[in-house]
Amino acid sequence: MIILAATPIGNLGDASRRLVEALENATVVAAEDTRTTQRLLAALGVDNRPRLVALHDHNEKERSGVLVALARDDEGEGGSGGRQATGTPPGYALVALAAAEGVTVTAIPGPSAVVTALAVSGLPTDRFTFEGFVPRKPGDRRAWLRAVATEPRTMVFFESPSRVAASLADMADAFGADRSAAVCRELTKLHEEVRRGTLAELAAWAQDGVRGEIVVVVAGAAPRAVDFDDAVSQVTELVGSGVRLKDAAAEVAGHTGHSSRELYQAVLARRA
Repeated sequence: MIILAATPIGNLGDASRRLVEALENATVVAAEDTRTTQRLLAALGVDNRPRLVALHDHNEKERSGVLVALARDDEGEGGSGGRQATGTPPGYALVALAAAEGVTVTAIPGPSAVVTALAVSGLPTDRFTFEGFVPRKPGDRRAWLRAVATEPRTMVFFESPSRVAASLADMADAFGADRSAAVCRELTKLHEEVRRGTLAELAAWAQDGVRGEIVVVVAGAAPRAVDFDDAVSQVTELVGSGVRLKDAAAEVAGHTGHSSRELYQAVLARRA
């Protein structure tokens, strides 16, 4: 069995009883940082000394096979009837391989920086999208942000404290200075702080420096009041610049609220 175990994001009091029990019984623990895992085991009073395996983006494909093989060991240690590999946290490659090999995968739910930040942001929570880490290089970051500028759902981003000021400034340029957002830092920890405001206000605040682990939550784009004929013209212009008609219709539909199918058909009708 492979257990996907959610560990505390800051406050050890958030560790569940199931997590402690899983760590007490695991023969293998796969984690992004094994040194952090050792400190976690000690802090939680776990006496078990499982085999620790580093599992991260750079070695996941290679290590996943090893972990799945360990989880399939029917004999286990001392004939105990199977091994447990507890990932904290593994990636989708491990889960996909385990599922393909018929290895049972279960999860111990728990703290999530994404959901916690969303909950305290004061922004809409009914629909949201997690965008992951913002690109490091300025050019890549700006192009990436422009690509999601018309996303109507609340967006959640991870960012490092050293780059959050630059990212907030680029977000203000790409999304609009008045777009509402929240910067959540050190969630569940002693110095937890949630700063809310417009992207312009938050970018100015961050210029003085921000410390800790950062999650940025940004409101989705509001539908624009665009006449249908004008929206069709926008699609036509995008197609003229080299964008596929289907993609152009979807892009314009995203920021105007019009149906992409109707826009698509209207452009075809104009060509007839």
